[in-house]
Parts: sequence; structure tokens; C-alpha cells
Amino acid sequence: MDTYIARQPIFTRTKEIHAYELLFRGGMENCFPGIDGDTATSRVLSNTFFTTGVEQLTGGKRAYINFPRELLVKKIPLMLPPEITTLEILEDVIPDTELIDCCREFIHRGYVLALDDFEYSPCLEPLIEMGQIIKIDFMKSTKDEIMDYASRFVDNGKKLLAEKVETAQEFEEALQMGFSYFQGYFFSKPQVIRDTEIPALKMNLIRIMGEARRGDYDVSKLQKLVEQDVGISYKLLRYLNSPFFRRRNEITSIRQAIVMLGEMGIRSFLSVIILAELSQDKPDELIKSSVIRARICEQVGKVCHRSPDPSQLFTLGLFSHIDAILNSSMETIMRKLPLADDIKHALSGLESPLTDYLDLAVSYQRGTWERVNRLAGALQVSQDLLPQIYMEALGFADALYAAAE
Repeated sequence: MDTYIARQPIFTRTKEIHAYELLFRGGMENCFPGIDGDTATSRVLSNTFFTTGVEQLTGGKRAYINFPRELLVKKIPLMLPPEITTLEILEDVIPDTELIDCCREFIHRGYVLALDDFEYSPCLEPLIEMGQIIKIDFMKSTKDEIMDYASRFVDNGKKLLAEKVETAQEFEEALQMGFSYFQGYFFSKPQVIRDTEIPALKMNLIRIMGEARRGDYDVSKLQKLVEQDVGISYKLLRYLNSPFFRRRNEITSIRQAIVMLGEMGIRSFLSVIILAELSQDKPDELIKSSVIRARICEQVGKVCHRSPDPSQLFTLGLFSHIDAILNSSMETIMRKLPLADDIKHALSGLESPLTDYLDLAVSYQRGTWERVNRLAGALQVSQDLLPQIYMEALGFADALYAAAE
């Protein structure tokens, strides 16, 4: 049974990436018939840290991992590097003497302990004393409970992590209460106060990006743009020579780079460069998430029996956060972009033959495995291919974004 792993970002107060929580399932099901939590987590450890490489999953950031009691008392976490691992103690763990002694050893060896889905109980006091991070679920807890936790723990040196933060308002409230870290999809929602005109400079950039993705675009014009722009030329060469490609010989000319990337590759590269320019005041994760979705959609299209245009699918994923990037409604943006109707309809939530591809990419990112299972079946995509498609998309996005910085 393959292991499915997704990552969910955890942000700092300045919306920079602090860590990623690893979300996983031992297969496509939402539960594990006949497989306990210990087995599932062990599979994640072996696949992630000893096979796949945590650096690819987290981009060098910390990894938050849930540990059931039995794996804690067996001291399985000691197999992991303490400098990048945060151990999440599940909410149903009973802190008996054996567990407390193990947690003390973890802390002594340099691990960070986080209490997951925290709800206060007197029996948790030993864990509260040892834990450095307390995770508060903003959906399960009332505002009064959250404020009480904040006043109780912040002054005592604990760092609070607000999870399931879904709106900008919830993020601002958590900031004011003294939370240090934030987890949820607030970062991908547009902050639209009123639907004003998009600034001309940004509109020009997204028109260029839209044209670059069109099937009938003149590729020679794209090549001239690259050759005449020193900044893009530098970023292109840096991208082609990044570890992602593992090249023996260095790429030293623009012409060589363009030939190496090909028509579709150069269009994708230019799109990401422009997307990065548009979102300079946004979290880096917004761009990475867009590129990850684009790559997943594209690669799923290549192995799907329906045989859609992979270039259209890449564009679909790439533009899926454009409303949050521009703080405008998707409807307004779609009226001004030269995109195919199937893409516009899918992005706007209307009926489109491309909708399931984007839904599959989003569902995999969020670790909603039951929905992933249904969508993969609808698209007739082999489920065994999805983990490697996702992992490749992470590496592709990190390399492309690093070049665009």
C-alpha cells in the first residue's frame, strides 16, 4: 500500500513559512481498516525521512508530525533529526508516567513538543509544563475559550499556534491575542473590500502571462523577451542550473536554455516570474501553491485517459490563486484575461470539463483523501501515480520559485 503525504503550511506572524505539518494516509481511504495509527505513522517515517527526504517535502523548514502514544513510548521519534522535527502529541493521549518520562527525554535531546487540538484538562498539566507549543483549533473552540488560553499561556512563555484559521479577520484576531504561529487557508483568500479596478501595471503583467499560455502565441516573441531582459535571463539560467535538473554540464546561454526547456517549459517559467512580480506583498506560499497545483493538473492530464491539453491544465492551476494575489474577485479578473472559456469557467466555479483536475490538485494539497479517491476514479487516473506526481510537483515548485526570487 502506497503512502500518501501532503503538507500544510504553518506561518509566522509576518506570514513567512515556519514549518509544514505532514498530512498522510496509508492509501486512499480516509481510515485504515486493520492498520492502527502506529503502523500508519511508521510508514510515513520510513517513506518521508528515509526514502523521499524531508528536505523535498518541507523545503528545509521544520516538519510537524502527529505521534500516537505507542510510537512515543517506543521512542520512534528518536529516529528523526531533532533540529527539524516537532512532535505533535495527540489530544487523546493520556499522560501517564511512562509517556511523561519519554517526553522529558525528547526535550532533553532537543525535540520540540506541540500539544495538538488542545482542550484543557488538569491531567494535561505535566504535558503543558513540558510542551513548547500549544495548538488551538479555531473551529472547535469558542472565542472566549481562545482568549482564556491566550491570557493563560502567552505570559507563561508558551507559543500558541492557531489552527484552522480560515479568514483574514481570524488571523488578525489571533495576532492581537498573541499567537505566534498560524495554520489554515486564510492566506489563499482574497481580501476584497470593494471590487475596484486592478492597477494598470498589474493588469498588463497578467495579460502578458495570459497570452504566454495561449496555444496560438508566437513563441519567437517570448524568446525575444527573454533575450532582451537581463533579469529574466539571469533567473532562467539560475533555474536551469538548479539541483532540480541534476545536470552534469552547466547551461551557459539563453538559446541553450530555451531549447532545453522547450516551448511549454519557457511559457511556464515566464508565467511564474510574472506571478512572483504580481504577489510581492503576499506570502511566498501563495505562489508555491499555485505552481504545485499547476504541475499536478498538468501531470495528471498527461496520464489521464481523457487526454486534455496539459498546457491548459497548467494554466488552470497557475491561476487558481489569482483572486487572492490581486485582492479582486475571480469574476472580475476572468473578464479581463485572454484565457480559454474552459479555464475561465473552472476557475469561476462554473461547469467545465477541467473542473475535476483542479479539484483533485486542491484536495491532494489539503489531504482530503476520500475526495482524492473519488476524483481519481472519475478521471480514471491510477491512484498509484498520485504520490509521485505530488512529490515531483513540490520539487518543481521549489526550484521554479527559487529562480523567480
